[in-house]
Amino acid sequence: MNNIRNWSVTVALSGFLFGFDTVVISGANLPIKELWNTSAWFHGTFIMSMALWGTVIGALFGGIPCDRYGRKKTLFWIGVLYLVSALGSGLAPDPYSFSFFRFIGGLGVGASSVAAPTYISEISNARNRGKLVALYQFNLVLGILIAYISNYLLGGVGGDNDWRFMLGVEAIPAALYSIMVIRVPNSPRWLMLHKKDEEGARTILQKIYDRAGAERALADIRNDMAPEKGGNVFSRKFSLPLLLAFLIAFFNQLSGINFILYYAPEILEMAGLASRDSLMNAISIGVVNLVFTLIGVRLIDQLGRRQLLIIGSLGYIVSLVMVAWSFYSAASSVVLLIFILLFIASHAIGQGAVIWVFISEIFPNRVRAYGQAFGSGVHWVFAALITLLGPVFIDMFRDNPWPIFAFFAFMMVLQLLFSIFLMPETKGVSLEDLEKRLVK
Repeated sequence: MNNIRNWSVTVALSGFLFGFDTVVISGANLPIKELWNTSAWFHGTFIMSMALWGTVIGALFGGIPCDRYGRKKTLFWIGVLYLVSALGSGLAPDPYSFSFFRFIGGLGVGASSVAAPTYISEISNARNRGKLVALYQFNLVLGILIAYISNYLLGGVGGDNDWRFMLGVEAIPAALYSIMVIRVPNSPRWLMLHKKDEEGARTILQKIYDRAGAERALADIRNDMAPEKGGNVFSRKFSLPLLLAFLIAFFNQLSGINFILYYAPEILEMAGLASRDSLMNAISIGVVNLVFTLIGVRLIDQLGRRQLLIIGSLGYIVSLVMVAWSFYSAASSVVLLIFILLFIASHAIGQGAVIWVFISEIFPNRVRAYGQAFGSGVHWVFAALITLLGPVFIDMFRDNPWPIFAFFAFMMVLQLLFSIFLMPETKGVSLEDLEKRLVK
């Protein structure tokens, strides 16, 4: 059990880099906009969302290196991508080179959202799989919080170039992670299915289970290698897992979570908070996100994935309706901040805790990496679109942005219906047994 935990924690640190990399841009958003005097369309298309388009590509194609070279090697090179991106974007002389290096970091984020949950789900068991995969989400929100704190502390350190320090500091954890991930073993399921290395898989499984448990796990994996179990991930027999992965990823972004995380300082300024105060209050968003993610991680193997998503959906609806009302009625900035924090809490305990766990569980062993890539790709396509259009809609509704939040609230009503009537419960079921339930 200690081995599983240690390997899972190490791999989940890629989530820390994921969270840090995607949100650190929020502190550099306005300074860069002023420095290069970009239009709303250019700023949204290149400065803010270029990393997201890299993420889309990294997610959509992340299954290829995961299967060809292994989850472990893929995770190592993800760390290298983060390192190159941090140094390059921090030193960028113009908006074009800046966008290129942000794109490189995006490739790392996208591939991370495929490789890390896939690896952790494959080394864990039915009893602890939820909380171990959810460690990835915990590290993600920890990275978000540290990015907000880092931006706040580095604000003004380099004068007009403080944003360079904000972005460049990520090189430190990226280098440390790349070194640490070398020490984790390959996934036993990958060794069996893609390398036909039964002895290698057995050696790793014996570090996870006792001898009898390792042989049982090996037998399950061997049975899953039967020719009829294969097929392309887009085969008709995988239609239900594909639908489930699409919907949970679609609703994740149509909650408005990335819109609020990326543009938190600007949204809070629109509510009347001064620039420095808005950056400080963004930290409170990170703290709430972290605390309620911890709660979600604790509950995901007790209440289950479906129950957490229902709870989160109800919180989403209430909080988003009240944020829209706060803007519409010109309520105080404190009231608005309270409901934004309720929104963050609802996300953390629901979608945030569930999405990567759920997608990593619902696809069979043979196509898991590609299924994870599909779900992650859907997630990041919509994240990129929302981030690209964010500055445009902020400008369009600058006088009063309540319709934006009313739209997100409506989408969360649809998510509630999905979680009640369509989403299956996956807690406490082995990956091989889930395949029997979801693949016909």
